[in-house]
Amino acid sequence: MEHVASCSCGQLELNYNGEIRKTSLCHCLECQKRTGSAFGYQARFEKNKVSIRGSSTEYVRVGDAGGRIRFHFCPQCGSTVFWYIDVEGFFESIIVALGAFADPTLPEPTFSVYKARKHSWVEIPKSVTDDWD
Repeated sequence: MEHVASCSCGQLELNYNGEIRKTSLCHCLECQKRTGSAFGYQARFEKNKVSIRGSSTEYVRVGDAGGRIRFHFCPQCGSTVFWYIDVEGFFESIIVALGAFADPTLPEPTFSVYKARKHSWVEIPKSVTDDWD
């Protein structure tokens, strides 16, 4: 199954062939800033299963554990579409903002991180775990 994620203006596009299974919520303060929302909603894919069209600008920040996170956003409209995490276990992965798929039929999150920073009104489904696996 093909899924297409894109920025707001459509200049930057990511194609993924496969089923979207593991999705996550991140309540860290940086994801709140990045999305302008109460949390980030994303999925992790194998790099070799995606293709990217268009140009992106990269913003690099250091995460809480010291690893670099390389966000790619559209230089025209500013939408973040995907990012890489430079830490063990993530080198062959690409993380994609699920809102960029603009598809309300995507699966609910399977795990949640940084719950201590979660807004009090956010309800997490009971099926969500705290594990990355």
